[in-house]
Amino acid sequence: MDKRKYIIVTAFLVVVWISDISPITLIHAKNSSSPGHLYSTNPLPRWELVEKEIGKPGIMKPDEIFYISLPRNDLKVTVKGIPIRTGLALGGWTAFKQVDNQTTMVMGDLVLTEREVQPVMSQLFKQGIQVSALHNHLLGETPRIMYMHIEGHGNPVQLAKAIRSGLELTKIPQNKIGDSYSFPLDKQKLDRIFRHKGTVSNGVYHISISRLEKIMENGMEIPPAMGVAASINFQPTENGKVAITGDFVLTAEEVNPVARTLRKHGIEVTAVHNHMLTENPRLFFMHFWANDVPFKLANSLREALDKTHSM
Repeated sequence: MDKRKYIIVTAFLVVVWISDISPITLIHAKNSSSPGHLYSTNPLPRWELVEKEIGKPGIMKPDEIFYISLPRNDLKVTVKGIPIRTGLALGGWTAFKQVDNQTTMVMGDLVLTEREVQPVMSQLFKQGIQVSALHNHLLGETPRIMYMHIEGHGNPVQLAKAIRSGLELTKIPQNKIGDSYSFPLDKQKLDRIFRHKGTVSNGVYHISISRLEKIMENGMEIPPAMGVAASINFQPTENGKVAITGDFVLTAEEVNPVARTLRKHGIEVTAVHNHMLTENPRLFFMHFWANDVPFKLANSLREALDKTHSM
């Protein structure tokens, strides 16, 4: 073989060898040391591995959101003497969304006792998870319950592992099944009032109503299933009444019209606050509570919803 042919063959073999090497993908981050971004060598989400790390099964929701519920069915909570079911106000969660082939975003809401808050927060910080809010949703509950909103970007398995390290400092149960309840109210009548189809789970009626505009954060769209839809829950109580709670998702100019409507109908406004840090448009979350006649409350909530830019 002459020298020219040798060079050509050698170059060809080098190209083939390079093409067989799988690239190691690192996590996309604005700054590799910034919190909320975790390194990765696995560019694609493996949801079964996420489930394994969190220790709970998940479901795929619209907009390809992988959602894992973290219910606090270990807690016995009362509000003004009324026992509340897990689905009414004690349902924590995490939601994962693949951003691109290299990055997954996670958002979540952890339901914590006061004693759990600081250890969990410190552990999440150590693992690169951001805390975007910490606050109450209820008033007058026993024991006192706090809600910690979290966010992270990176490899989904590493994000799940980081969140699990915080969960291990709580008493959030891994496999406990809560008590079973029926729902005696006319679900279809509630659906007609809200003009949406709700769902009933373990004795609690739940309806979710999205806003009409896109919610963006750091150039990424945040789908409704990641916590940016109005959430309304009904739980039957004694004497034909229901307890209601949940939150409205509002822009600044909607806050006071909605609050005035709720108070006009005797519904308590229990909190107004942020859940995220850099979303556009800026959103405020208004939580509420009442225990009264069910369809009277439903119509009052419908009136409040009509003052928002919702579907």
